[in-house]
Amino acid sequence: MDRLGLLETFVSAIAEGSLSAAGQHRGITQSAVSQQIRQLEAAMGQQLLHRSPNGVSATRAGVLVWEHALKLLERHDLMLAELDALGSEVAGTLRISVGHFLGREVFGPVLIGLGNEHAELDIVLKLEDRFVDVVREGFDLAIRAGKLGETSGYGRKIAALETVFFASPSYLDQHGRPEKPEDLKRLKFIQHHEDKTLGSFSVSRDGIEYQAPVRIGFTADDPDIIFKAVKSGAGYTRVARMLIQKELDDGVYEEILPGFAAPTKDLFAVTPTRIIPGSKVELVINTFVEKLAAIHRQAVAANTNNKLTA
Repeated sequence: MDRLGLLETFVSAIAEGSLSAAGQHRGITQSAVSQQIRQLEAAMGQQLLHRSPNGVSATRAGVLVWEHALKLLERHDLMLAELDALGSEVAGTLRISVGHFLGREVFGPVLIGLGNEHAELDIVLKLEDRFVDVVREGFDLAIRAGKLGETSGYGRKIAALETVFFASPSYLDQHGRPEKPEDLKRLKFIQHHEDKTLGSFSVSRDGIEYQAPVRIGFTADDPDIIFKAVKSGAGYTRVARMLIQKELDDGVYEEILPGFAAPTKDLFAVTPTRIIPGSKVELVINTFVEKLAAIHRQAVAANTNNKLTA
């Protein structure tokens, strides 16, 4: 008897709430689902499901079996992933989700490089500024910035990026350059729709924290639109320093409140199962983190040189 298969069918029935929907999910008939549930109940010696015209629900015994089944199935997937990682060749398909700006500027080039190094690696990259469900949507990895959000997978913080407030010099010429955090209320903030400010930013100097008021002037879900708005003089925004250090050096943008530290932005790697040492997913994450560290070092060096020559 394939008890693992029976448990998979049982878990599907609980998740879908009906035998017919579980059958569609598993690719078998409703009668086959019903037969497998009866087999599992016979093996366990307990009734596991309440059946009604409105669907199915777990009995007390069913809840217990369901909780253990989830762990067993997860360990089975983990075993298969570890077996896959034993191979020396990096091959197969990787489906990855990442936000537009980070994907274009950092993650995309990293993946192109990995694809060139590993000919048998098939990378599917989706650029989208939303919280994907890596389990239900079949992603191997998602990179989330700012906050982890709700997820049915496993989240791991992989970096904390220094951020900076900035605007076009012409906008600051017109509206003034803030000298203290409360001066930010004179300016309009251009906000990414996922990056809610809740009315203020927490900034710090010399270990002391201050609340800087935020006045929202424009919200968009596309980084390109946000940067165009900044360049056109619609307001200011906030982004990881390392991603715009060159533009700051060239005078395209000007830093706001340079004496204060803006909030950092955390980066998370989200996977459907735990990250397996030696796996393709770990390779991608490690390469990405190394690239971020290299960019950060370059930005710090450039910023230090600018201060020395100022």
